[in-house]
Amino acid sequence: MKTEQPQCASCPYAWTDRLCHHEHGKAPENCPTACHQEFVDQSMVEVQSEGVVEFARQASIQEAEGYGDKEKGYGSVRPIKPRILEVVEFAEKMNYRRVALIFCVGLRKEASTVLKIFKSHGLDVISIACKVGRVPKEILGLTDSQKVAPGSFESMCNPILQAGLANHYGSQFNILLGLCVGHDSLFFKYSEAPCTVLAVKDRLLGHNPLAAIYQHESYYRYLKKPG
Repeated sequence: MKTEQPQCASCPYAWTDRLCHHEHGKAPENCPTACHQEFVDQSMVEVQSEGVVEFARQASIQEAEGYGDKEKGYGSVRPIKPRILEVVEFAEKMNYRRVALIFCVGLRKEASTVLKIFKSHGLDVISIACKVGRVPKEILGLTDSQKVAPGSFESMCNPILQAGLANHYGSQFNILLGLCVGHDSLFFKYSEAPCTVLAVKDRLLGHNPLAAIYQHESYYRYLKKPG
């Protein structure tokens, strides 16, 4: 019998009471842990395959190393590392030496700083801006009024070219910094190396999109109203 699609984000049970937390936990009727053992089994075959198992193992180790005071119990752990340090440490764990910094030109100053930090840790860094190639937006069928600055030449963001260059120069790990919604998706699609995100694009909120979520009952309550 086909089950209703998963809705983990609206699970009615507290985290410590859930089936995905412990063996005898509670689960709603559409719980994917309870309803899809076949997918659980398939994922375990894949995660233990060559080239994946070590990546997954190191990712879990990196997760745990991001906390201090673990000896005091789960309720007392505290975060101790910024994401940029975790990116560097994970690259080191995987013995990645050549990485690609894939960034938006709107964050070029931040990219310059990130480049220096990565290099200071001994990484061989390829850095590729989003406007690489200088291809006019008209090739996508955009009208002049659909540009950021109508009446002027604008290069399109070119994540497929960014991915192609990263592939060509042998990047082992790609780190995204501020790519637009959709452009990041295309980069993921065409990248041959594994990817992670250092920061996402949010022009309004200083690249901190969760600010709108934290204030969804006050300043950003309009987000709950379509249109």
